Amino acid sequence: MLVSARSLSVLVLSLWIGFAPLPGLASEPAIVLRPLPATLTRVPQTLLNLAHSAEAQREMKIPETDYQAFDDFLRGPDADWMRLRNHPESELRTAIARGEVRLAKEVALRFGEPALERLRQLELQAQGSRAILRPEIVQHLGISPEQLNRIEALFSRTEDAVLRARQPDAVGNPALAVTAQRLRSAEGPQVDQILTYTQRNTYRSLLGVKFDTSAFKRVFPLAPELIDSGTWLNDRKVKLADFRGKVVLVHFYAFQCHNCRANFPIYNRWHKSLREKGVELIGIQTPETSDERDPARVIEAAGKDGFEFPVLIDLKNQNWDAWGNTMWPTVYVIDKRGYLRHWWMGELNWQGAQGDRFIERLVDRLRAE
Repeated sequence: MLVSARSLSVLVLSLWIGFAPLPGLASEPAIVLRPLPATLTRVPQTLLNLAHSAEAQREMKIPETDYQAFDDFLRGPDADWMRLRNHPESELRTAIARGEVRLAKEVALRFGEPALERLRQLELQAQGSRAILRPEIVQHLGISPEQLNRIEALFSRTEDAVLRARQPDAVGNPALAVTAQRLRSAEGPQVDQILTYTQRNTYRSLLGVKFDTSAFKRVFPLAPELIDSGTWLNDRKVKLADFRGKVVLVHFYAFQCHNCRANFPIYNRWHKSLREKGVELIGIQTPETSDERDPARVIEAAGKDGFEFPVLIDLKNQNWDAWGNTMWPTVYVIDKRGYLRHWWMGELNWQGAQGDRFIERLVDRLRAE
């Protein structure tokens, strides 16, 4: 069915208010977007990321009075997402898929179907042309097997190019990365060429009001709450919840780690300079060597290194595992609502890097939010 420009604009408006057809308009039947299967690996999982963003929460019309309760809910699916973020892709996708199912139910229950519908529209926008592969969209658009084969082949070419660009022997050959990026950028226009005019218009009507989802800034999990081992430097125990409304820096370290020690002067500088701006710094000592498993040695070393900020001694690696950490040192930046906004792995000033300055600029932006 061909739709006039005027009818199409009205149809988009009807989608925006919840897929309710307006009187006198012969609209396409509404589509119910089902949870994205973890096995559909060619389609990126974007729902959980988007739900964390300030932009999506505004688009869903979540009242500010409900922010705390929504954050409390998100901590559930975020726990698995954070813990498994560096695990094999199949494990991570399965965990995220479970989280997205929980999220969809919570949004519909707490804020209503229109809020979930808008979040689903943003999900499709963020997935780009890959969303075409979702089974319910294939069925809704009437995509033929021949069209589907052509689309799959198009995505395969991109994936093969990305794989080649990531091979060890590709180092020093930037042309491979350029080719991969060119193919990825061309996917949308080429999928449009495969679809019919009616299919293109029907699909675009599912997206709702367009939004540049790539510009969303808050798309990482909430920082896991600290697991109290019972052992702290100077017995100064803290919780991240105590610092809601403040920007927080958390760094994982091991006191005998050479790369960690290179960051110590920066941590001490941050504690003095950033605390004056209301920024909190917390250290988590997770052992790498046998000496680092001795709380007395850890406390002695922290004193010698001039640490005056809280340090949690993570002897059983409980926080290390909960944060999905993989490297000493790693610095995490947490915003006023407890969302992770950035992390830096390794020395902050390695080979001329200016990780400390980058984080300081980010902290200033987060303080202003």
